[in-house]
Amino acid sequence: MSIDAGTRRRLILGLISQWISKLANTVIQLAQVPVFFHFWSEAVYGNWLLLNAIPAYLSFSNIGFGSVAGNEMTMAEAREDRESTLRVFQSCWWLIVLVLSITGLAALILISFVPVGTLLNVHAIGEHDCKWIVAWLGVAVLVGQLEQLLQSAYRCVGRFPYGSFVKSCMTLGAFVAMLVPVGMGYGPRTAAMVFAMANIAGTVLLIGLVKHDLPWLRFGWTHARFAEIRRLTPAAFAFMGFPMGNAINLQGTLQAVGYALGPVAVAVFGTARTVSRVALQMVQMVNSTFEPEVSKSFAQREISLLRTLHRRACQMALILAILIVTAMILGGPFFLSHWTQGKVPPNRELLSILLTVVILYALWSTSSTIMTATNQHKRLAAVYLGATAITVAVTFFVARRFGLYGAAASLLISELLMNLYVLPATLRIAHDTFSGFARSLLDVPPALHPQAIWRRLRRSHPALES
Repeated sequence: MSIDAGTRRRLILGLISQWISKLANTVIQLAQVPVFFHFWSEAVYGNWLLLNAIPAYLSFSNIGFGSVAGNEMTMAEAREDRESTLRVFQSCWWLIVLVLSITGLAALILISFVPVGTLLNVHAIGEHDCKWIVAWLGVAVLVGQLEQLLQSAYRCVGRFPYGSFVKSCMTLGAFVAMLVPVGMGYGPRTAAMVFAMANIAGTVLLIGLVKHDLPWLRFGWTHARFAEIRRLTPAAFAFMGFPMGNAINLQGTLQAVGYALGPVAVAVFGTARTVSRVALQMVQMVNSTFEPEVSKSFAQREISLLRTLHRRACQMALILAILIVTAMILGGPFFLSHWTQGKVPPNRELLSILLTVVILYALWSTSSTIMTATNQHKRLAAVYLGATAITVAVTFFVARRFGLYGAAASLLISELLMNLYVLPATLRIAHDTFSGFARSLLDVPPALHPQAIWRRLRRSHPALES
């Protein structure tokens, strides 16, 4: 089944908005390293990365209800069931607010008693400042959990590109605000405070926009139901596995390198992986773009369209990954050296290993969208947690024996394990075969065939008929 014009238009707009989103994230990732290296020492920046790792674990504090609610709201709107959409939104909104408040209070109490700097082997930043940095960054992470549900409001009515664009502007604005005190000579504590304040302001703005653009999606108690929370709880708890797994994969491996090789190695490894993740960000934009359409087609029981969306998404993700990875292997070392002002060596071998991870990630992460977008992800989350936990343990021991090369190679473990699980599971949901799926990755979409392109040109330019 081919993709209809309306769906194709939404996908194109979604890709554009996701490109803007990833461009904003790429700008942030590329700009922060030279700025921080210019104003802070290598040791301070390495310690800053370690402290950033702790608040990342709070990203699972919405218990997955933000993601599950987005899927449920989209599927309800596809069935023209607005009553269910409003019930899911209000129920999940108040639950997330309550959980975030309790989590934030508990985290602040814990931080006040725990020697954060000592536990993380931080020496370049004082213990008192370490506590404040973790607290402020934690506030920013917690507030961000509300934004996920607010974006779902736009996603469920087919305005996902607009919601994504607004979020990109907020993210970029918060980062620029954080750089202001850094450039003025202030330390990590002030930078973390400004970053948190900017995120709070952005969330308040997003609430106002949702109220204005979608007045029927009311903020209140009238439609909230405990039964709705109970129904969504299993899928929501399963969704916790993804931010937890991401935190383990990103921050856990970074900490493993820190314990095995020290803070300077953390700065080198973290910076090289940041460069490699530029390619990964481009792959993720495909996943986010196709996700709303997958939810909609599944709710409407259009299995043929679901299968087509799955095949095209995986094809697009792999093509993007291969192209970007090839370009970065060729030019990445030169960029890395100049980007860090010569403080990180231009190591092509290390970067190549990290970029190989992106190729493996592209296939399973895009394919798994068919499970996450339809709330069939319970086992997927468990497998992901197990795979990332194994990887962190291996990273520590391998890094001690083989250094940064071994640490980078260990990241391939979780990607291989995920591919072995995800592909068979998603093909069953899409009623697809592995042979048919594999052949589709090499097919040229009908809209891109030379004959189809020529027909469109002739229709838009009648002079070509002659």
